[in-house]
Amino acid sequence: MDPQQSEADEPDDLEDEEGPTAPPIETLDNVTGYEGTVAGGDGNYISPPVQASDKKERAQPQLEWRIPSITEDAAREALMQFAGTHCCYSSSPARDMVFEDLTPFNMYRYRLETFTESRKTKWTYVPFTGQSVDSSADGSPPLPWDVAVEFPPMFQDVTKKVPVPHTAAVKHCHKCKGRGKYRCSMCRGNGKLKCLSCGSRGIVHGNKRCMQCGGIGKKRCGPCLGRGTRTCYVCKTSGRLLFYIQLTIKWTNNIFEQVADQQVGIPVTLFSKVTGRNVFADENHQVYTIVGFPDPLIDQISQQGVQEHQDMFGRTACILQQRQTIELIPVTKVHFQWKGREHSYFVYGAENNVYAPDYPSKCLCTIL
Repeated sequence: MDPQQSEADEPDDLEDEEGPTAPPIETLDNVTGYEGTVAGGDGNYISPPVQASDKKERAQPQLEWRIPSITEDAAREALMQFAGTHCCYSSSPARDMVFEDLTPFNMYRYRLETFTESRKTKWTYVPFTGQSVDSSADGSPPLPWDVAVEFPPMFQDVTKKVPVPHTAAVKHCHKCKGRGKYRCSMCRGNGKLKCLSCGSRGIVHGNKRCMQCGGIGKKRCGPCLGRGTRTCYVCKTSGRLLFYIQLTIKWTNNIFEQVADQQVGIPVTLFSKVTGRNVFADENHQVYTIVGFPDPLIDQISQQGVQEHQDMFGRTACILQQRQTIELIPVTKVHFQWKGREHSYFVYGAENNVYAPDYPSKCLCTIL
């Protein structure tokens, strides 16, 4: 007899093969306040407690909304740099152009941040190796939203997983049925498999001994290394698992952002690459929508953002804090003449980026 198969000859101890990958629901304890909690997966979201609004009236600050246009020197330098980044653009228009007009536009970017907290629970387990067990005998488990956790910095995404106190219990491993190992399902405990190279005959090509199995017609089972049994990876051979309810707390900074597009001729998507100047900031548990802003589009966008976040998170998460800002993005349309023809381009953002789709002198490259 092959000594490697000694562990396989345990018909009484390992009568069954491996059990289910997930624990049967009937093996889990029924914990008050956590009814319906499942094992595995992402868990069950727990509805937050009803929140009372604490909005407070506040006066609209008096701000200087308009800013002056950039200078001609700055506009020329911006176009020079723009031309320098394109190999086929001549710098002559930027160097020799004659300014006609610099028209400023006020573009505003509205941003709403809603900092939320959500909680979900699930049954989970770890191999039991003698560690302490915080069971219901130590007290009643707190409700999901009563579990105290350390609060993270505001407006930052953080996820934390903690065990719910007093929900732990030790149970037999569902995978190996408490044995620490299970019969190999590949070889059914024999430790060997039929040799596919010779069809279990031990010979190939008439009368040559099969080199794959050494002429015996069987090969050692790879999954169990010929032992006939496999070590239980769920309980790590201990045969027992420590079950407990895991609480996952997720803090998320949800962002709504939109530019009030005045359709002056510059794609609004370009504004995502530049910065401006903050002209309004408001932070509260729940903010009011903007009313009476010089650009009425901002009023509409603010109302849309606040309502959208309230609909999205009002019932599924706890809104902890909101912050809204308005950023003025400078935009100047530059009109100029070059070689007797009129042209224009845009300078936008604090970085003085240039948008010039009709640059007047292109394609100086020579194709050989």
